[in-house]
Amino acid sequence: MSFLESLTELVGPCALLCEPDDTEPYLTDWRRRYHGSALAVVRPTSVEQIAAVVRLCAKHGVAIVPQGGNTGLCGGATPGAGSSSIVLAMGRLNRLRELDIDNGTMTVDAGCTLAQIQAVADQAERLFPLSLGSEGSCQIGGNISTNAGGTAVLRYGNMRELVLGIEAVLPDGRIWNGLRGLRKDNTGYDLKQLFIGAEGTLGIVTGAVLKLFPKPRVTATAWVSMQHLADAITLLGLLREACGERITSFEVVSRTQLDMVFKHIPGTRDPLDGSYAWALLIELCDTMPTDLQSILETIVGEALDKGIGSDAVIAASQAQAEALWRIRHSVSEANMKEGVSVSHDISVPISRLAEFVAAAQAALGDLARDACVLNVGHVGDGNLHFIVLFAANVWASLDEPDALAEKITAIVQRTAVALGGSISAEHGIGVAHRDELRDVKSAVELDLMRAVKHALDPRNLMNPGKLL
Repeated sequence: MSFLESLTELVGPCALLCEPDDTEPYLTDWRRRYHGSALAVVRPTSVEQIAAVVRLCAKHGVAIVPQGGNTGLCGGATPGAGSSSIVLAMGRLNRLRELDIDNGTMTVDAGCTLAQIQAVADQAERLFPLSLGSEGSCQIGGNISTNAGGTAVLRYGNMRELVLGIEAVLPDGRIWNGLRGLRKDNTGYDLKQLFIGAEGTLGIVTGAVLKLFPKPRVTATAWVSMQHLADAITLLGLLREACGERITSFEVVSRTQLDMVFKHIPGTRDPLDGSYAWALLIELCDTMPTDLQSILETIVGEALDKGIGSDAVIAASQAQAEALWRIRHSVSEANMKEGVSVSHDISVPISRLAEFVAAAQAALGDLARDACVLNVGHVGDGNLHFIVLFAANVWASLDEPDALAEKITAIVQRTAVALGGSISAEHGIGVAHRDELRDVKSAVELDLMRAVKHALDPRNLMNPGKLL
């Protein structure tokens, strides 16, 4: 039998998509930056089925591109153009396997959406704290494979800190069951960490044991305006001294980014009057009955009296808090409606965030004269999305837009690295930053990464062309 005939026999015709109209949504990334081709899109329903598909692909030398919710921003889940690969879409592998309240864990299939997992935890009076703008469609396997961050890293950490165990199908089709819900397991290499952040290049994550946390009982949310980003760092320090681990989110949005949201997203409006350069979205949470509202009002009020910030509003209801968060989560949608973003996902030491923004903007000079520079990110963990946004008509009029984007990216990333930072904080590498990785990783580090890749996937069939 041919490869496709064998594949059909393994998974059944209902799980195999071959017609162009059916496969198209899986061959283009969310931002429509990357487009590829594939022999077929396979939608398995079990781990055993995935293992059988992987063994068949290994036999025929066919590459595999694992894909979750297809919400990535670096092209990591999109097949290459002209590739002889299949896309392995994980959305039908979406069972809750176990909820262990006493152990504080949940075991899930990789195709569960983040929102689904959050809802199950909430119904059990627990919290799974990962929070992203795409949580309604992104899948936990993709979150693991990209080591997702989001808006609550300051308190709970990124995916590396939220995963206790994983299950994965290896490139030869074997199933590795590492679904251990243990906080302590000192028995050699922590193999799960190889797969977290590997972007599907070492194997296919099919299940995970996730940490659950006590459900917050009270929250307080504030929107603070200021003229100087350095003031945000000062205010973060004051809040840490007064509130400790109660600080869940500490987000920053530039005025330029806010204007883009208010322009394109109906129903959003500026929470404060007056002109300001930066806005902070702050959220405190506690599992105990505490008057966080008063605590937040006092700290922010004292900061304003000292000239740290210019104005503030404290959400008086859950609806008001959700309206503030809607502004923050509408950033990507607004920018897509405006035009083309040359986006960067950098991190630097928190103490150097303001220095980075000033240095990057100065270094860009005339390269950004026809664009708008936007900033949005997570001050609490040093992760900033530095965005150079071109209106659609301006981008279309440029002689060599891709070359310009490469120059802009090189400057922004070089600035971050010079300040002790990283070129990718939470979005991953994919194909977008694959070539740049060679400039920021040492030869020794790259050799180690390639050695791991070769040991697990010597034929380079797992998501080839991504990361390395």
